[in-house]
Amino acid sequence: MPTTTTEDSEPEAALALLPIGSFEQHGPYLPLVTDTLIATAIADSISRQHNVFQLPTLAFGCSHEHADFPGTVSISATTLNSIVNDLIDSLNSQGTRGLVIVNAHGGNYVLSNAVQEANTKGDIRVGLFPSREVWTEAREAAGITSTNHDDMHAGELETSILLATHPGHVRDGWQTADHSAPDRRHLTTVGMSAYTDSGVIGYPSRATAEKGLAVLNHLGKAVGELIALLVDPHA
Repeated sequence: MPTTTTEDSEPEAALALLPIGSFEQHGPYLPLVTDTLIATAIADSISRQHNVFQLPTLAFGCSHEHADFPGTVSISATTLNSIVNDLIDSLNSQGTRGLVIVNAHGGNYVLSNAVQEANTKGDIRVGLFPSREVWTEAREAAGITSTNHDDMHAGELETSILLATHPGHVRDGWQTADHSAPDRRHLTTVGMSAYTDSGVIGYPSRATAEKGLAVLNHLGKAVGELIALLVDPHA
């Protein structure tokens, strides 16, 4: 149930969560809102295990590498950076001590710079989650055999999470949609369409709901180290 302004426990939590996704193609079987659903699912898992103030998920990100595929809608890196900085300022004015930005779209590169800069200003400390290392650990904990690099879009990881959280949004076709494109060195120049006709790079045929649940449970626990660092950096 949504929080009201009179429910003191959540708005006054020491730590806030800001989930950020995207609105972009995820092949013919996952919805355009996949990254936003995943960011929300990760934040929900964190909220179940920690006392946090969970903000609504930002549904648009920097998806320019997917622009050749219908339905993809992006905002600029400058806009995303401005939104994040405005929210940091607003949270800081309310006395929030830490903010975890839960990012579920790899193309939101600007968030790394936003977090670095935020930690040189003001009183609020900011962290970006999950890191590449945490994603790798979550895959291993869930028994996912593909890697972050080879399974980068609409593959085993993302399909598993959607099967676990929103199975009604997953259309048939994922069982036979595997596509490999290990050498993507010019991705930011030529975009995803140069490496995949379907929009898929990864191994969705290996996905299961059980793997998706295991990933989310692991991430909900793994964020504890970052939370401790943000709330009490000298502990």
